Amino acid sequence: MRNHAKFEPPSSEITPEQRYLDRRAFIAVAGAIGAGAVTGLGFPGIAGAQQEPQAVGKPYGLQPDDKPTPWEDVTTYNNFYEFGTGKGDPVGAAKDFKTKPWTVRVDGLVNKPADYQLEDFLKPSAVEDRIYRHRCVEGWSMVIPWRGIPLADVIKRADPTAKAKFVEFTTLMDPRQMPGERTGVLPWPYTEGLRLDEAQHPLALLAVGVYGRVLPNQNGAPLRLVVPWKYGFKSIKSIVRIKFTDSQPKTAWNQAAANEYGFYSNVNPTVDHPRWSQATERRIGEFFKRKTLMFNGYADQVGSMYAGMDLRKNY
Repeated sequence: MRNHAKFEPPSSEITPEQRYLDRRAFIAVAGAIGAGAVTGLGFPGIAGAQQEPQAVGKPYGLQPDDKPTPWEDVTTYNNFYEFGTGKGDPVGAAKDFKTKPWTVRVDGLVNKPADYQLEDFLKPSAVEDRIYRHRCVEGWSMVIPWRGIPLADVIKRADPTAKAKFVEFTTLMDPRQMPGERTGVLPWPYTEGLRLDEAQHPLALLAVGVYGRVLPNQNGAPLRLVVPWKYGFKSIKSIVRIKFTDSQPKTAWNQAAANEYGFYSNVNPTVDHPRWSQATERRIGEFFKRKTLMFNGYADQVGSMYAGMDLRKNY
């Protein structure tokens, strides 16, 4: 186990976050935050005219007062440690990140392993627009309109063997482009994992776009995982490998601090982070806190996968 203190984000990272949240909340109350206008990013328009962003897509698991978080916040307030530990670091540090060409390796316990170029990995008919709630382990949340393909489609194409029980994801390792990977803040490359049944759930999405536009570099371009019932760090970015295994994968944050970041990391208001409560959350752009919902509001859809499990032990 690695020394926890080595991987703990600096306290200077937390204080600016609160100031940012309060600032955005007051601006929202003043009516200065506008919603996106129209857009026309089509597929395979993974390259296309950059028009005004629009929150397009079918809403999944949203509450009546859930409104899409403004484009400005979605694309400038990011956790992407490969480009820095500050929330505002990725938008600048990832500006020149090269995402073409991009290869995704699908291997492990599958009958059809393959190396895909991104354009071959995607099928136009499978691309969907979906609006999801998101909850960060640090206590803030957003509502984000994604564009992507169901992870289950990729799994079906790979044809896992009977021995496959888990899916492991790996981010690109390129310290020349990703300055954060030159530091020891996390064990690199960033890895994450899901049980196979979780990965096959209809809500699990591989995103290639956000707000009707191509996925920006700071949001995990060109391909990222979206698992809306889990804390945000499970939704790994800039994926280059999807591997099927028979054992639980080692994941970046769990290796860094296992007592704080469990493998499952399901949103659970009754299980606190060792350093703060998870009972409430602050939506970016709002002043008052909200109650955190079990499985981030997706309990009806995903709760059966964890029936009989001790969710305090399997946090």
